[in-house]
This record gives sequence, structure tokens and C-alpha cells, in this order.
Amino acid sequence: MIDADILAAAERLLDLARTRGLRLGTAESCTGGLIAGALTAIAGSSDVVEAGFVTYSNEAKTAMLGVPSALFPAVGAVSSEVAVAMAEGVLAQLAQIDLAVSVTGIAGPGGGSAEKPVGLVHFGLARRGRPTATTHEIFPGDRAAIRRATVAKALALLTSAV
Repeated sequence: MIDADILAAAERLLDLARTRGLRLGTAESCTGGLIAGALTAIAGSSDVVEAGFVTYSNEAKTAMLGVPSALFPAVGAVSSEVAVAMAEGVLAQLAQIDLAVSVTGIAGPGGGSAEKPVGLVHFGLARRGRPTATTHEIFPGDRAAIRRATVAKALALLTSAV
């Protein structure tokens, strides 16, 4: 899953964050820690990467990141609102983090619907002192391809915000 392109993107992000003195964190659902794994696969990443939260269940999102439980029945776990709350939750939990990315999606092969198809991933990007951004993608392919594309997009979002 962590191929040469992902590792190169992670290394570029870490170098950029390091030069700007920024600390990073992640909140992951459908990627199960792959974003943090890509970042920490790079030697010396500990001076930039502070923490990664794997919150696969709704209960974990609430307990670890403070995502309001009322969001789940209202908009669903795979939503921009939950992605924003996850990213902001990282900043709330750890004062030393400057920038956080979150992902919540449907990697498949099941679990999709007409409104929320397999491949739909919502991203949150929170940086202290700035409004939290959100975006989404519908990635093609199987579970592995969707998760790989999600990691690549998350790294690109972090890099653009550094």
C-alpha cells in the first residue's frame, strides 16, 4: 500500500512542514492509519508528526475526537460535517498540533448506496487560526485502490496547507 509515490509525497510534506516548524496530526477512518503510516515510514518524521487517530467506529470518533454523536443519525459518518469535526478534534485534543487532516469514506467493496457510493471519501483539513476546509472525492477501483488514492489526496491536501 505504501508505494514509492506515496513515500515521496510524504517526504516532501515532512520536509516542507519541518522548514516551517509545523506539527501534523491525522484522524482516519476508512484508511485505518495508512496516512500516519506513510508519514512515519520516513526516518526523522517524529519532529513533524505528533499523532494519528484511527477512529473506525462512530463511537471512537466521539470518544477520541469529540465528534458530536448527533451528527451520525443526522448526516452519517461519511459526510463533510464529520470530516470537519474529526480534523478539528485532532487540534482540540493536542495543543501542539498545527495542522490536521481527516478522512471518512466508503472503501468497499460493500457499504455504498446511491447517495453515498463506494469510493466516496470526505476530507477535513484544519489549521490553527484558519477556517476548516472540506472536500470530497469519489475514487474508482477496489478497496486497495480507493485507500491508496485517499492517502495520496490527504498528503496533497496537507502539503497545500503547509
